[in-house]
Amino acid sequence: MKYDPIDAALFVKNRANFTSKMLPNSLAIFNSNDIYPVSADSTLPFEQHRDIFYLSGVDQEESILVLFPDCPKEKHRELLFLKETNAHIAVWEGEKLTKDAAYKTSGIKTVYWLKDMERVLFEILTQCSTIYINTNEHYRSNVEVETREDRFTKWLKDKYPAHNVAKSNPILQRLRSIKAPTEISLIQNACDITEKGFRRVLQFVKPDVMEYEIEAEFIHEFIRRKSKGFAYTPIIASGNNANVLHYIQNNKVCKSGDLILMDVAAEYANYSSDMTRTIPVSGRFTERQKAVYNAVLRVKNAATKMLTPGINWEDYNKEVGKVMTSELLGLGLLDKTDVKNENPDWPAYKTYFMHGTSHHLGLDTHDYGLLTEPLQANMVLTVEPGIYIPKEGFGIRLEDDVVINNSGLPTNLMKNIPIEADEIEALMHNNA
Repeated sequence: MKYDPIDAALFVKNRANFTSKMLPNSLAIFNSNDIYPVSADSTLPFEQHRDIFYLSGVDQEESILVLFPDCPKEKHRELLFLKETNAHIAVWEGEKLTKDAAYKTSGIKTVYWLKDMERVLFEILTQCSTIYINTNEHYRSNVEVETREDRFTKWLKDKYPAHNVAKSNPILQRLRSIKAPTEISLIQNACDITEKGFRRVLQFVKPDVMEYEIEAEFIHEFIRRKSKGFAYTPIIASGNNANVLHYIQNNKVCKSGDLILMDVAAEYANYSSDMTRTIPVSGRFTERQKAVYNAVLRVKNAATKMLTPGINWEDYNKEVGKVMTSELLGLGLLDKTDVKNENPDWPAYKTYFMHGTSHHLGLDTHDYGLLTEPLQANMVLTVEPGIYIPKEGFGIRLEDDVVINNSGLPTNLMKNIPIEADEIEALMHNNA
């Protein structure tokens, strides 16, 4: 791994929080992700399943975590099963976790090789009544591929049909949405790496560069600072491309006079940051561009102040909508008749700001968080309003990552990343 070791105390605490929510005499199982093939002997880079990482810190394929807090045999209350390592594997694939290294990473003392999994599972499953399986229930989930977790669950339910089945995801939705201080520090590190990439790009951008050249500048800076790379597929959208919300082609020329919307950020130790900035290709905003830019910034600042413990998700978005409506009226994009005759289910402001304002952030870019429950302290969220005007050839979105506090304003983890229009112009002008 490129990242520095994470104190195993984080994962010990995460497991204790999870097992405290389990039913009596129950067992929970978590699997690593597959390594996905491309074709021939090629594969995609491995990405660990975030749930097993959250509970163990193990960042390796073919790993299984078992939690059985009421097991009669104390050594079997926490178990790791790992792909067996040897000198041959070390030569061809690199070093894998030894049993001692797995203990230092996770704090789990009992580690078996995978070849022993069915034997040990049979022993402990005869001692429990309920099995927690791990299903993907995120509100944005749209997965068509059968995962390693899915296959394991099918095998488990077929092999042990008499056990009761429970779901681990509802527990994890709540636990993972509240970040420990160590997690916030890791997200901050990802944000700091993102800052370095953005400052590099401010020095690089000029008329006639390609969008993919800007993407390359970001990835260079991210990797040299211990990131694996992008936290998500980057959007480098110049001109009217910014009005395509998920534009990822990044293959057009950045023309003089246009704006570039850049939704791009680094990961660190599997934790995501999520940043959007919009900058002028030529280093100067036009009067109209700056007016819209500052309107978006005012909405972002107002929305950030609303993020306090206890606020309801639906109410939050309604209040942001009111602020955005006021700004759009001021820009002449809406008039009072538009607002008076609007459809409550799709308010007038949605013509120019059609997506949500925030989402949870953490191990996943769109992290766990129950939108039906009030927000709580130590949740990390994005704040990302935008105004998109295809007829004028540009769109502007601004996004920071913030931590909700028990009192006072949220902590902005991206406070050091330039965002004021005048500051961006000054930095680009100084590097011209």
